[in-house]
Amino acid sequence: MQRLKNKVAIVTGAASGIGRSTAERFADEGATVFCVDLQVGGLDETVASLKAKGATAEAFVCDASNEADVKAAVAKCVSSFGRIDVLVNMAGILRFGHTHEMSLATFELVMKVNVNSTFLFCREALPELVKSKGNIINAASTSALQGLPYGAAYGASKAACLSLTRSIAVDYAKKGVRANCVAPGDVTTNIANNITFPEDGDFSMMPRISSLTGAKGPEVIAGVIAMLASEDGAHITGECVRIDGGTLA
Repeated sequence: MQRLKNKVAIVTGAASGIGRSTAERFADEGATVFCVDLQVGGLDETVASLKAKGATAEAFVCDASNEADVKAAVAKCVSSFGRIDVLVNMAGILRFGHTHEMSLATFELVMKVNVNSTFLFCREALPELVKSKGNIINAASTSALQGLPYGAAYGASKAACLSLTRSIAVDYAKKGVRANCVAPGDVTTNIANNITFPEDGDFSMMPRISSLTGAKGPEVIAGVIAMLASEDGAHITGECVRIDGGTLA
């Protein structure tokens, strides 16, 4: 399929996981991909992979929670490719721990990386998306929809991303911009594989975040993101699409 042919997409968190898989899927579907991440090595690997497919791609090293970095990233995308049609915010971090033991610094870090980065990229890209009648796909999570054991900060951040997305969808619907979230669950990525639970954690609660059909790779999430970004998703806005294998069933 070439549903994204002639489209320019910014993908944050592109060095690994869902971000990388999304960049690869977008390239497969004909998009020009502006890849953003703070991890230089992984980012270069992603762009090299896209170019090997024959796609047009560019890397931009960026702290997605830093206002100046985000302004520079969006400006560079526009200067390089002349437009922005799709923004995919996949940059994020996950921290587990008992809420009563969590430092304010840890809570603020999770909110800064997950929420501030999403807000900043949306804010800076929206004027270009209004011009192109483009769309936004943000990363929520099943933790935005139900309690996540030992994940208060992460759940709060993802609920904030969901609410932010729905507000943008309403604010910009009459200007031709769509905004949606995906809510992945039980996905095999680095962020999931490096989870550290409290030493006294009650693992009987873990089925609460396990899918009925087993964990899937990030490419499964990327496929849904590509649909939302394309004309196949033209009548979908303000939505949160669960991709969780029945975690919440």
